[in-house]
Amino acid sequence: MTSSLYYKSVVPEVFEKTKTPPAHSKVLIIGSGFGGAITAWRLAQAGIKSSVLERGLRWPISKNRKTFTDEVLPDGRGFWHKKGIFKKLNTLPALVDDFGGVMDVTAYKHIDVWRGACVGGGSVIFTGVMIQPERKYFDALFQGSVNYDEMNSTYFPLVRKMLNLKTIPDDIYKSSPFGHSRVWDEQSTKAGYKPYKIETIFNLDVIREELSCKSRASATIGESTLGNSNGAKFDLTQNYLKYAEDSGLTEVYTGQQVEHISFQGNKYNVKVKKLDPDGKVLDTYTLTCDYLFLAAGSIGTSELLVKAKALNKIPGLNEHIGKGWGTNGDAIVVRSMSKLKGLVQAAPSVSKIDDTTTSKMPVTLENWYAPGIPVNIGIAGSLAMTFDTKNRADFVYNKSSDSVDLLWPKNGNDEAVNAIRKVNNKIASKSLSVPGVPLVVPDIAAGFTAHPLGGAVIGKATDNYGRVKGAAKLYVIDGALMPGSSGLVNPSLTIAALAERNIKEIIKADF
Repeated sequence: MTSSLYYKSVVPEVFEKTKTPPAHSKVLIIGSGFGGAITAWRLAQAGIKSSVLERGLRWPISKNRKTFTDEVLPDGRGFWHKKGIFKKLNTLPALVDDFGGVMDVTAYKHIDVWRGACVGGGSVIFTGVMIQPERKYFDALFQGSVNYDEMNSTYFPLVRKMLNLKTIPDDIYKSSPFGHSRVWDEQSTKAGYKPYKIETIFNLDVIREELSCKSRASATIGESTLGNSNGAKFDLTQNYLKYAEDSGLTEVYTGQQVEHISFQGNKYNVKVKKLDPDGKVLDTYTLTCDYLFLAAGSIGTSELLVKAKALNKIPGLNEHIGKGWGTNGDAIVVRSMSKLKGLVQAAPSVSKIDDTTTSKMPVTLENWYAPGIPVNIGIAGSLAMTFDTKNRADFVYNKSSDSVDLLWPKNGNDEAVNAIRKVNNKIASKSLSVPGVPLVVPDIAAGFTAHPLGGAVIGKATDNYGRVKGAAKLYVIDGALMPGSSGLVNPSLTIAALAERNIKEIIKADF
């Protein structure tokens, strides 16, 4: 109760009374991340109304207010209904209270999964990196179900334009908060790598405002993974989702936690719990729709489909439902005792390196920041990804708890960790830095993924445009379509481009 009073004082908007969705909608979209937001906007452009169901809250943007929590001393605004001692993003412990925060850290037996839980989904909490995969990796993953030439010529450029993707320019790169990025590049170069710039969704104008003290600092002091209060990250609430809502044809309903989906007669039934910000169940009801788009992320979408198949609520779902899930080969990589440049570490990632020769498994490292560390203490952080085509997991229904388990193997990340460690050790050796922070933080942390992918893989569980096989007017439009990996890059650009491609075909052929 005490924490709720505090949150009401600092961010009263999330406590505003939310609407109840209509009993029947022509189109229901579950989730408001990349897939859901793009679907809503393109449907609206075609004159088609939709209702978007989002379990999380709508967080306001303010140049001067701290509406999101920070990563140094996070509170309940940061995490989806966690309570007590909780491991922060930098693996160090923190005390948090139970609230409907922006990131859901879903704990399975051998893996933690980072998921968005707010309006805008993963676009609010990711680190803003959006990279196009190389053809060889893309084709190896999608195996002809998606044409790379079409994506390269049409849909990747479309998303870049819509989200105003840019590389970090020199005036920002040379500023004090990006000193750690320059050190990271220097260390990589000494080890024989050639760092190259990568595109970001961060708004460069807002970053410049931070640097000139015209906005409260956020991105430039290491805020990103739990949201940017000043809108420095050009998340979906500022583009696709905003455009859809501004059209008057899309309504987003918050606090809508979907429990089950089923098909009866000629309509889909969607069972919902309506939650308040503290997690209290305000109401339960069943909505119906003619067209159902699943955009709840790889975990959420897979859970709903696996439940529906196990309980025979949607007859016709095939054997590929709940299969082919992967982590994108994610790991957090740390080196300490690095050269000090700048007092703080900015969050936006500037550059990356690739290593395709040190191990059989290709590795990429992206320049990252040290989450939750308020000052620059010489930690060189990276987000690593590997091109892992073998290690996959299945979702299974647990009847006793009416839940879905993810059977990720205990040693599922071992090969990736070994490949990443060789690269990190090579850089540490050449730059006279130290792998990890001895006795405090490990060199490689791979017991998590920020990029959950698969569970309803395109061309297997669905056709080549996300139509669920065996179920008319049911679509997967999110990361569940991805075949467990995005090809040695962050998946957001590919997920968004696939959503653009697929919804265009669906509107043309199915409406």
